[in-house]
Amino acid sequence: MAGIEIDDSTRDTFQALADDAGVPLAEYLARLAEEKEHERALAKGADVFRQVTSYPATVSAFDAEFRGPAVQAGPRAA
Repeated sequence: MAGIEIDDSTRDTFQALADDAGVPLAEYLARLAEEKEHERALAKGADVFRQVTSYPATVSAFDAEFRGPAVQAGPRAA
């Protein structure tokens, strides 16, 4: 594994965060990287969702294929 250089202040901040989480610095940074990858994937998915649902024909085709939007049940009688 190649080392990277960061300033002391940044390293100290990361170390304090790792200490607060109760994990070694390397594990904390690995978790942070994974979390950021997930955030990026979710943002991309949200962008694609917004793009696809901006086309009424696409939404209509989806509703036709899957029998329209889900029906919410009303109050039930006792």
